[in-house]
Amino acid sequence: MRKGVIRPIVICVFRNNEFILVAEGKDPKSGEYYYRPIGGGIEYGERSSEALIREVKEELGADICNLQLLGTVENIFTYNGDLGHEIVQVYDAQFIDRKFYNRETFSGIEDDGTQFKVMWKTITEFKQGTLKLVPEEIHDLL
Repeated sequence: MRKGVIRPIVICVFRNNEFILVAEGKDPKSGEYYYRPIGGGIEYGERSSEALIREVKEELGADICNLQLLGTVENIFTYNGDLGHEIVQVYDAQFIDRKFYNRETFSGIEDDGTQFKVMWKTITEFKQGTLKLVPEEIHDLL
């Protein structure tokens, strides 16, 4: 996260019945856990759909299809005590390899090689506030 820069990102709320696929994160300063759909930064000259295909391939080693743009949200948030600002293109899509729908949890890999935990969580857990979904503005798109 770069201070003073609005970051364009793309995320996907892969659905599996009443579940969506999310990565678990933890704010180092507050210690609060949060869950975010898979995705990442949109590079200069890259369409958001192309960025999503690339990010899912890089992070999960998976190919996707049937991309559907659900909407765009503006995400202003605090992480590690710093203000962040993102413009977020939100998609739904499907995995070509159906095995991803049968795994309860698995690992993803960041650009720097860091592994992160990926899991299926119910939409109800987020809507009832049991778990924190970010960006919070995507609730209306679910």
